[in-house]
Amino acid sequence: MSRPHKHESSEASLRDGLTSSSDEGVVMTFEPRGQTGTVKESQPEGKNSLEQKVRRAHAISQEEVRLGWQQVRAKGGAGGVDGETIKSFERNLDKNLYKLWNRMSSGSYHPQAVLRVEIPKGDGSSRPLGIPTILDRVAQAVVKARFEPVVESFFHRDSYGYRPDKSALEAVGTCRERCWKYDWVLDVDIQKFFDTIDHELMMKAVEKHCDEKWMILYIRRWLACPIQHKDGRREESVRGTPQGGVISPLLANLYLHYAFDNWMGRTFPGVLFERYADDIIIHCQSEEQSAQIEVALKERLSECGLNLHPEKTKVVYCKDSNRKGRYPTKKFTFVGYTFQPRGATSRTSDKMFTGFLPAASREAEKKFRTNLKRSRIFALKHFSEEDLAAEVNPKINGWYGYFSQFYPSALSSMGKWLNLRIICWIRSKYELPWRKAKQLFERIFQQQPTLFAHWRFRFPGRAV
Repeated sequence: MSRPHKHESSEASLRDGLTSSSDEGVVMTFEPRGQTGTVKESQPEGKNSLEQKVRRAHAISQEEVRLGWQQVRAKGGAGGVDGETIKSFERNLDKNLYKLWNRMSSGSYHPQAVLRVEIPKGDGSSRPLGIPTILDRVAQAVVKARFEPVVESFFHRDSYGYRPDKSALEAVGTCRERCWKYDWVLDVDIQKFFDTIDHELMMKAVEKHCDEKWMILYIRRWLACPIQHKDGRREESVRGTPQGGVISPLLANLYLHYAFDNWMGRTFPGVLFERYADDIIIHCQSEEQSAQIEVALKERLSECGLNLHPEKTKVVYCKDSNRKGRYPTKKFTFVGYTFQPRGATSRTSDKMFTGFLPAASREAEKKFRTNLKRSRIFALKHFSEEDLAAEVNPKINGWYGYFSQFYPSALSSMGKWLNLRIICWIRSKYELPWRKAKQLFERIFQQQPTLFAHWRFRFPGRAV
C-alpha cells in the first residue's frame, strides 16, 4: 500500500475523520462518551520528547497493574521468549508487579520480542500465533482496561467479536434470522488479517480516540515488537499485531471499525452484516448486489492494506422450501456454525420443511476430536469411570454448550463418537472383548445416566 507524500492527505486510508495533512497543527482527541472528538491544539514539543511527557504523567496505579495480572492469570497460557510461566511469575509476584508499574508509570517500559509458534489448522495448514511474555501481557491488560471503555461506545452494534456483553452465539442467532429474510449472502474472508494490519493506519485510529500519550507510546511499541521464532531467529515487525496479544483483539476491532463497519454504513446504507473479528457475513437482496459489494469491498480493503481471500470469499444462495433456485454455492461457515439447507420440523404444525439453518460445522467437530485425542485422556487406564468423567466433562460441556444452541440434533454423531471412545477405554482398562466392554458401558449408562456430560443432552426432533 503506497504512502501519502508529506503534504498529501491520507484520505484513502480511513475516511471518516482520521485524516489530516502534515501541515495541520491539530490532533484528534477523545472526549467523554456521547460526544464526538474535539480538536486540541498541539503544543510545540521543543526539547521535550514524548517519553519525557510520559515520565511526568505517572498515570498508572499499582491497583491497575494487579488487576491486569489477575486477568492474565485467569486466562493462563504459555510463556514467551523469556521462558517465564504463570507459576514462575507468581513466585516473585510483588516484585514483578512493582517493577512493571514503576517502568510503565515512568515511561521506561519496553516490551520484549514476541514468540512465534505455529498452530495446526483443520485443513492441514498452520496459523501463526504470537505470544508476548507474561510481563508484557499484564502491561497490555492495563492499557486494554483503560482503552476499551473509550472505544466501546463507538463500535458498531453488529460487531460481536471480543466485546463486553457480545458473543459469537448472538452473532449466529442474528445471522440466522437475517438469512430467512435475505436470499443472498456475501461470505467475506480477509486474507491473513492479523498479520497484515498497517501499523500507521492502526496508530491513526488509536490516536483519534486516545489522548493519553503513554498509552499511545506503548501501543506503538507493542506493534513494533520483533518476532522471535523457536529456533532463535528474529525478524522485524513491519505489519500486523500478534494474535496471542491481550490487546490485539481490541486493536483489530478498532481497525475494522474504520476499514469496514463505518465504510459499509456510508457506502451501502441499509445493508446488514455481522462481524466477529475478521469473520464477516453480509446479507444481500440479489446476486447482483452481492457482486457489487464484493467489488467495492475488495477496493476498500486494498486501500487499508488488506486483501480479500480469492478462494474463501464467496456469494451464497440461502436455499430453503420457499427459495428453490439452482445455484452452485448454498452454504457457508460462520464462527464454527455451517449454514445450509436442513430438514426441520415446524413448532406450530409439526410439518417437515427445509430451512436455511446453522449447525456445528464438520471442521469444528474434527478440531474437537483432534484436541481430545492429543490430550490422551482416554489413554489413562489407571482412572476410574468417575475420574475419567471428571477429566473429560469440562471439555465436553464447553463444546456442547456452544454447539447445542442451534440445530442440536446435528450433535448426535459427536455423541456416538464419544461413546465409542469410552467403550474403547473400558476395553483397554479391563482387557475385555468388544461385546463385554459394550455391555459394561451400557450398565454404567443405566446406573449413572448423567456421569458423562454428553449423556445429559437429548435431541428429540429437528425443530428450528
